Amino acid sequence: MPARRFCRRWTEGFKSAPTATVVSSELHRAAARLGHSWGKVESRVGRNALHEPRTMQAPESTHRLQADAGLAARQWQTLTVSEILACPLPRLAAGDRVLLRALGLCARRYVGAIDGLQHIRVAQDPFILVANHSTLCEALLVPAMLMLHRGGSRVHFLADWNFRLIPGVGFLYARAEVVTVTQKSAKPRLLNALKPLYAHPLPTLERARAHLTAGRSVGIFPEGEVNRDPTRLLRGRRGAARLSLETGTAVVPMGICFPDRGPGQTSPTSCAIALRIGQPLIPHGPQRQRASLATVSEWHGVIMTEIGRLAGKAWPGTGKGDAP
Repeated sequence: MPARRFCRRWTEGFKSAPTATVVSSELHRAAARLGHSWGKVESRVGRNALHEPRTMQAPESTHRLQADAGLAARQWQTLTVSEILACPLPRLAAGDRVLLRALGLCARRYVGAIDGLQHIRVAQDPFILVANHSTLCEALLVPAMLMLHRGGSRVHFLADWNFRLIPGVGFLYARAEVVTVTQKSAKPRLLNALKPLYAHPLPTLERARAHLTAGRSVGIFPEGEVNRDPTRLLRGRRGAARLSLETGTAVVPMGICFPDRGPGQTSPTSCAIALRIGQPLIPHGPQRQRASLATVSEWHGVIMTEIGRLAGKAWPGTGKGDAP
């Protein structure tokens, strides 16, 4: 299924529940096509190429896949169909492999190019991946594509609870072990009656901190909402900066760009995106139990400025009263 149709239907799902159910159907059809194609790929590349030993590390498997398929010479291209179907996913159960490959097939036309994958390999865990947020479908397709490149190893993204109301997406978020955020109100407000079903006894940042302490990476869109402005970032929330300072964890900035977007055009769901992953930002000084607001704000500015550089956007700076 073309990615633009997938994104359009997923976005429209917020306006129409019947339309939202189409997303689940499309994913089921993609999974069915995946199963049909698997036999062809197996005969083409051989059983040894599809074998996924449990001792294989994701950075090695990603490097081997790039070397075998010649990806190293194609820095600004993403995986082909055959590479998605054959790439090793040793960290996932069989059902999750099918789901991830189905999502990868949907995402490959939407995520047209990735640069800087060496900064998010499993050997670099734990880190805090931060990115600008231009469209709704990024929250589903970008993590799936990055997960493929990491050999199936998850980056635990923070995501709004109302996404889980979309048929099929809630199941995918559960399998991806997303950290659900319940701060925002649903639209329409009537759906807020369902919010307690997704509430967690621990605050959002404490759950993210637990992942980092356990050696697992997390992903955050610090702008906190979709921002379609083609030239400017939102001021953003300081949660990623605080987590980094108080845990001593590196921040990996990522810019989500639209190479084919015209001058002044807002972020369209029909255009392929490019992911530019920058070098890790290492917090200076000793790890703090509770970082001061001034220190957090300063580090937040460094992070947002680097995201803006990678995304081709300007960051307006921190204003009074910004949410933490």
